[in-house]
Amino acid sequence: MVEIREILTALAKKRAIFHSEADFQHAFAWEIHQRFPNAAVRLELPILIGNKPLHLDIYASIENEIYAIELKYKTRALEVQIGEERFKLKNQSAQDIGRYDYIKDIQRLEKIVATRENAIGYAVLLTNDSAYWTGTNQRQTVDSEFRLYQGRVLEGTLQWGAGASDGTKQGRERPLALRGSYKVHWQDYSQVSNKNYGIFRYLAIEIHKAQCAG
Repeated sequence: MVEIREILTALAKKRAIFHSEADFQHAFAWEIHQRFPNAAVRLELPILIGNKPLHLDIYASIENEIYAIELKYKTRALEVQIGEERFKLKNQSAQDIGRYDYIKDIQRLEKIVATRENAIGYAVLLTNDSAYWTGTNQRQTVDSEFRLYQGRVLEGTLQWGAGASDGTKQGRERPLALRGSYKVHWQDYSQVSNKNYGIFRYLAIEIHKAQCAG
């Protein structure tokens, strides 16, 4: 059985930081392959749900179990040298959209897990942007229902606040209805610098078939 946190702990010792989301995806998939040499591992696999194909970041078939994995890598600007490798991360900002997209990953994984035998889903978000794991002093923001602060429980139907602009919601207008209930628990991944945004943390939410009923 794949323990996602063990994968991330092992990966952090080899790759404390990544150049891009694609870099993270490939390194993650390679770590699975190294731990499970007989596994069938695929990247960007199209999976048909109803009549609509969903492209899955990582698909792994290991000992009669299927692992459906979606990865997100959200960054704030940071320049750091690790050995002979130079990293220059961009300031992606748009955390409200990033939160929506992560929860959309959970929703997508629920659909995949519900229609596959012996399937487990994992939605992973790795970031050096503390805005993702901290709360806010403001009572109401346009993305309040999508916040991912420590201890939050994600459940039910989540939607944009009334003040969300059309530009923010473009392509993301639909509310996100979750079948299961998921507690947010951030964990440390690495510290690559003493500068601002030098700490990386990750959120890994696990989705089982029992949570996807109904």
